[in-house]
Amino acid sequence: MTWLLVFLGAAMLIALTPGANNLLGLHHGIQHGLPRALAGLLGRLAAFTLMIGAVAAGLGQLLAASGPALTAIKWAGVAYLVWLGVKLLRSTPQPPAEQAPGPVLRKEFLVAITNPKAVLIFTAFVPQFVDPAHGSPTAQIAILGAVYLLAEFLAGTAYAAAGAALKSVRLSLRARRNVDRGTGVVLIGMAGTLAAAGS
Repeated sequence: MTWLLVFLGAAMLIALTPGANNLLGLHHGIQHGLPRALAGLLGRLAAFTLMIGAVAAGLGQLLAASGPALTAIKWAGVAYLVWLGVKLLRSTPQPPAEQAPGPVLRKEFLVAITNPKAVLIFTAFVPQFVDPAHGSPTAQIAILGAVYLLAEFLAGTAYAAAGAALKSVRLSLRARRNVDRGTGVVLIGMAGTLAAAGS
């Protein structure tokens, strides 16, 4: 169990790091409340589950070794982050609303599935904790993946709850507009950082 606890600690540090999905979770908490933000978190976890399944099936190493595939994922992620950022910058201030869960879930899924850093987490970070002494590598990847999903769930819930707490303060429409602008600028900045990475 020690290796799992060490992995959980490391996974929590990674999952708590501010990133595009956590920023979206915070924004969804502010705009739509905790239930819808948690629905978005399910989209992120679904994307990560697909990645874990790919790694367990042996596709992870092929993807990590494929420059064109990673490049395609990278630029898809850049484009989607820019699109989200511009959309937020151009949005009209609206009072907080309980948006249907579908769009929120879809946004988080698309940000997660097009994040090359997430691909590297599951193809490079997770396999480091696989130990032949603990049994089948495939089974270990499945267990480690489940532990990482737990860490991501806890971290994502924390960001969503923080956003929901800000929502309860009942920010003015102007303040919400500033939050949208700030979120948009940060997302576009993350897109720029991602675009510049490895170039």
